[in-house]
Amino acid sequence: MRESNVDVSEDRPVFAAELTPYRSLGRKGFHVLLVLSGGICFLYGVFFMATGAWPIGFFFGLDFLLLYGAFKLSYWSGKAREEVSVSRTNLSIRKFSPRGRMVEHRFNPFWARFRVNRHEEFGITSMHVTGEGRGTDIGSFLNPDDRESFAKAFGGALATVKRKL
Repeated sequence: MRESNVDVSEDRPVFAAELTPYRSLGRKGFHVLLVLSGGICFLYGVFFMATGAWPIGFFFGLDFLLLYGAFKLSYWSGKAREEVSVSRTNLSIRKFSPRGRMVEHRFNPFWARFRVNRHEEFGITSMHVTGEGRGTDIGSFLNPDDRESFAKAFGGALATVKRKL
């Protein structure tokens, strides 16, 4: 049995968030969109093929395949996420790619600096954490409203940890 003088509550997160990209069209909406656009492309494709303009009919099929591919890529990129946690002894940013690969960035919260770049018209354009000669961006895939709320909560958590010295 090992004894330790370190307070267990020191490592308890003061702030924890999981950031995920927003996708406005759900699975059901995606299927409805595919059925409607597929039906329209099929009807017009058949019409143009029947009237003798067969190359145009194939382009309608190509349009449908490109639309399907674009949405599949969008949903695939939506699998990316970031886990951010702040405790008194550690600031951890774990980034998960759509393929599941994870990269972790750790900072000492007392040395970490949270930078927010703003634009007058668009609001927050980027957020970065730097410290000890390293840095990383946070929430690059978030929409402007989510960036604002995250920046406020994360900045407050860092300030709280630094005050409780």
